[in-house]
Formats: sequence, C-alpha cells, structure tokens
Amino acid sequence: MVEVLGNVPLFALDAVAIDLETTGLDPREARIVEIAAVRLTHGRREQESFASLVASGTPLPEPVERLTGITNAALEGQPDFRAIYPAFTDFCGERVMLGHAIGFDLAVLRRECELAGIRWSRPRALDTRLLAGIVAPRLPDHSLETLASWLGLTLGPRHRATSDAISAAEVFRGLLPKLREAGIRTLGEAEQACRTLTDQLERYHRAGWVEPVASPAQSDAERTLARLDSYPYRHRIREVMRTPPQCVPPETSLRMVMRGMAEARVSSVFVGREGESRDWGILTERDALRAIAREDAAVLDRPAGSLASRPLATIPADAFVYRAIGRMTRLNIRHLAVTAEDGSVVGALSQRDLLRLRATLAIALGDDIDQAGDAGALGRAWAKLPAMARALLEEGIGAREIAAIVAREIGALTRKAAMLAEAAMAAEGLGAPPRAYAVLILGSAGRGESLLSMDQDNALVYAGAEDDAVDAWFADLGRRFTAILHEVGVPLCKGGVMASNAAFRASLEGWKARIAHWVTRANPQDLLNVDIVFDLRPVHGDGALGAELWRFALESARGQTAFLKMLVEMHEADQGALTLLGGFRLEGGRIDLKRHALGKIVAAARVMALALGIAARGTADRLAEVRAAGHGADSDLARLDETHARVMDLILRAQLADIRAGRPPTTRVPPDLLDPAEKSALKGDLSALGAIDTLVRDWMSSAFDRR
Repeated sequence: MVEVLGNVPLFALDAVAIDLETTGLDPREARIVEIAAVRLTHGRREQESFASLVASGTPLPEPVERLTGITNAALEGQPDFRAIYPAFTDFCGERVMLGHAIGFDLAVLRRECELAGIRWSRPRALDTRLLAGIVAPRLPDHSLETLASWLGLTLGPRHRATSDAISAAEVFRGLLPKLREAGIRTLGEAEQACRTLTDQLERYHRAGWVEPVASPAQSDAERTLARLDSYPYRHRIREVMRTPPQCVPPETSLRMVMRGMAEARVSSVFVGREGESRDWGILTERDALRAIAREDAAVLDRPAGSLASRPLATIPADAFVYRAIGRMTRLNIRHLAVTAEDGSVVGALSQRDLLRLRATLAIALGDDIDQAGDAGALGRAWAKLPAMARALLEEGIGAREIAAIVAREIGALTRKAAMLAEAAMAAEGLGAPPRAYAVLILGSAGRGESLLSMDQDNALVYAGAEDDAVDAWFADLGRRFTAILHEVGVPLCKGGVMASNAAFRASLEGWKARIAHWVTRANPQDLLNVDIVFDLRPVHGDGALGAELWRFALESARGQTAFLKMLVEMHEADQGALTLLGGFRLEGGRIDLKRHALGKIVAAARVMALALGIAARGTADRLAEVRAAGHGADSDLARLDETHARVMDLILRAQLADIRAGRPPTTRVPPDLLDPAEKSALKGDLSALGAIDTLVRDWMSSAFDRR
C-alpha cells in the first residue's frame, strides 16, 4: 500500500488539508483552541469541511484573542480534544495530510493525544511550505501570503482554522504545475524532494516539530534492519521479562500504588493476593490517571482492587516473544503478566520492553547520531558501532548487509558533522552558505560496503560558477566537518580524499570539467583516488546537485575504452595473495584481503558497470546487472559475487575479534581465524582472483565488440 500510494500523481491525490489555532507557538506547550480540515479528492477540493472550537482548559492569551478573534468566552462549553478527536480522524480517514508548516500542527496533535491518553499514529503528510521551498527557493519567504501573491491566489481571512486549511489546499493546488515543471509528479517524488531540504528539516526538528515527510522507501540497509524482527521468533519471554513483578494486595490505596510505581520506575502493578491464582488484575499509570480525571483527588484513597482491570492478560514465560506481540496487538493492551507453569505470576512484560527489542543498537545508533548536539555526543554515539555490528552478526545477518547499515550510518554521521560545522560558522558570524551545496560520500560508504576499518572519503559540490570567495567558505566548512569526523572516530583520509582538499571540492561545472578531463585525457598518474568518485552518494544539503553530478559521471565514463582500461591497469601490479607453494602471502602474520581480494572485485565490478552505463553503486548490484546484460562468462561473474560475500564475512569477523582484543581493526585477516574448510575455500578464491585482470580485459573486449 505504501509503495502504491507513493506512485500516485499529486494532481490525483486524495488528501486532507488541516489547520489548528493554538494557545501559543511552542508545540511542547501549545493547546488546540480550533481545529479544521478540508478534503481534496483526486486533487479537487470538496465543499464539505470539518471545524470545531476546542476547550483547551488553558486560558487563551490576549494577543491570541486579538489575532484570531477567538475569545475565552467563546471557548466556554466547547468540547475538549478527547471529545472531538474521533470525529476529526473519521473525517480525515487514511488520506495524506496537507498543511502549511504542518510539522507544527502534527506536533501539537501528538501532544494533545498524549495528554488525552489517545494512541497517535503519524500520518503521511506534505508541507506546502517545504514544497514551495523546492520550486521557489528565491522568494523572500514562504508564508501563505507570499505564496498566494506569487501564485495569483486570493486568500480568505487569516488565523482561523477553516480559512487557513482552505488556503493551504489552494496553495498546494497552485504549486502542482510548478512541481511538475521541476520534474516532481508523484507523492513519492514530492516526499523525496522535501527530504533534500535538510537545513529546513533540521530547523523543524530543533523547534520540536514532527518531520512532515514520510520515511523513505526502504533501502537495502533498512530491509536488513527489518530482518532483526527474527528476534521475536528466536527468543522466549523469560529472556526479556521484568522480574520480580510488582504486586500489591487489593486493599492497597491508589495513593500508595502510585507512590510505589514511581519509586520502582514501573508503569503498572499486578493486584492480587499471594497464593491465590484467581481474580488477579492489573493497574497501570493510565488507569490511575483516568480514575483521577473522573473522580478527582478523592479516588486516591480507594483500594487498588476496585480500580484494577480484569481479567489479567497473561503469557507463559516459555512462550516465544512473537506470541506476546500478537497478544498485545489483538487485545490492544500494553502490559502482560508472565506466568510460570503453575499459573503464578513470575514477571511482567510491557510494550515498552518490546520496543526496547526493536530499538536495537543499530536503530539506537541512528537516533543518537541524529540527536547529537556536538562532536562529543556524536563521538559517544559512534562508539556503539562495533557493538551494533556484532549484534547484527549474531542475529545471522551477513557482512554485506551489515556493511550497508554501517555505510548508511557513516552517511548520517557525515551529514551531522556538516550540520554542526555549518552551525558553528554561523555562530561565529561567518554567515550562511553562499551557495546551495551537497556533501558527498565516496568509495565504500557510497557503495554501501563499509566495515569497521574506515577512513574518510568525502567531497563537496556547490552551485554556480567557480568563485574564490565562495570556495574559501566551503573550504572552511570542509576543514571543520572533516575535523569533527576525525575527532569522532572516522580518521582523515591519508590520500586526501576529503572536502577540505581542493581536489575534492568544486562547483558543479568545475566537477564536470574534471570528470570530462579524466575520461578523455587523463594519464594513469592522474587517476589516483579518482575511481571512487564514481561511487558517490549525496548525504547532506541539496541532493539534486549530487544526483546531477552522479548522472554526469556515469554518462561521461560509459564507453570510454582508454579510460576504463587505465582503471583496470591501476590494480594489475599486485603480486598475488598466494606463494609459489600455494600458501598465503602474509604481511605481519596476516592476509591483506582488501589488497588481494576485495579491492580487485570492487574495481572489476565498477569498471564493467561504467562500461555499460549501469547506475548501481554496490558491488553485488553491479555484478548482478552486468550478468543480466549477458556479456562474458556468467559463471565467472557469479564466482566474483560469491567471493565478495565470503571475503566481507571474513574481514568483519577479524575486525570484531581485533576490537574485542583492543586492537585497531584492519582489513588483514589472521589465518588462524579460519577453519580448514574456510582456508581451502579462500585459497580457491584467491587463486581465481589471480586471473581477474584477464577476465575483465576479455569481458571489455567482448562488451565493446557487441556495441
């Protein structure tokens, strides 16, 4: 359903435009005083609308009364949020929500639901202010008034919910032709375009707003994370329950129960008499709050037994975790009692406990990176990386899939470092970025193949013509964010492949000129570190700049025989991984699998993909598409893919062992890490890779002969 909806053209979208009037502008404090929604069906606005004043229980400040015309007197006797929310959600249905600066409205709705004890689910949403920022970045601002003037629209009265919801709907419709001209036709394309406005989204986040863009379509890495849901099918309740359970006799007062829950830091207690298996119940924080809301403070002296929910929902301690998830979902509850074989309560399980399972180290790492406010916090987050990789490996996830996750987090880390650097420059009075720009990651991070021994491979592209003053600003930015990355734990690149280096920083036109030179006139000495540019992926700033550079690079390299042959020749000097007697060639007692295996496979896949104009970045994807193209021996290409996977697994295992032993991880693997079968398989792989240069040259001859 998500994928289908993403492909719906914007002009045919079923949506609902919403607006709130609130007591203030801080979503952490504001309360709703008016709510409205208007529907768009197949892109056309319906006449029917939803609107209601809302009794917030908070006095309306006098400036808000003046601005909206809503008075405290008018709010007397109006329904509260809990009363009107079901009708509002019925009116909205499952439609995509539209709004102007809708992240604020969503944040306020979320808080109101929390206060009312209502479950809130984030809807799929589009923000007309973000959409306007995409198609009209040079407007002085993107207020409703400015956009209406630019689009030739006439707005109704401002600062009333119904009128503003209608205005948002009409602005959205007015933006549709502009979005089409920008190549944005579908909901999915609009969401992706909004995600490139990283600075604006960061400001939304800092303001406490809900990010108004649905999560991206699942990448390979994200599909890998989903596989961690195998946990519920492999582990039992006793491994995750809280024990001993918090139990109280039925006669205990609510006041004492709440005090005990606070001291024990739990959200529920079981109510019953020890030794009796019948008539047990549960009392949760939410039950207590609802009772107080109904009966005021007098309820605090009532016995817990009279307030507990019954019958008690239970799960056996020996059951698998997925059974608990299913039971909570079916019963729409948040807590279960865990029972022994004799029926006695031996533990407690909450939805929060299950969420902790879903918040694996991989997910927690991503959250910590996004939340980091300085380099120190970023460093503490990044320190979790090895534990994350180990947990994934223990869950049966392959090294290539783990590498994809690591690479995504390197991208997130690089993005955050650039944001921190930019904020520091602004705080020092150095101004905002003089041009639109994008930070790019290259090499293994760009390909989605990063393991635990890494250094920086990044670059920067900015819009407009070359300009010394502009470049100086971006040089400063590059120095700052690469220094942050270095401090956090991603070392500076010894080869200088970083945005702080002028060779990896330029305007879009400057980059295009460089690439054109590489593919038509470069000599082998010019090509050191050039090949990894063809793995680039934008991670921060204007993603469209990075995408355009990526497309240009692919198109420029396709069919450039001399250039591609030079890329092949760059890897021909290796003396091989096996000795004349068939043993491993060791360096410091280890086999350098990056030099003798991984690098060769990556380079071969890259060259073949470039020759055919294949846009895939990852080595496995490149090999798969080359095989699908039908050039060369399929069995040879399949062997390369299998070897790539095996070598990645061996390197990751060695790196985790090194880290556990307090050694810095490398791509060199000690032979004693391998069992006899693995040693034999690796020798076969390395022997076959000895002929990879011939394989690639023969493949290229075949491919170009067919063109």
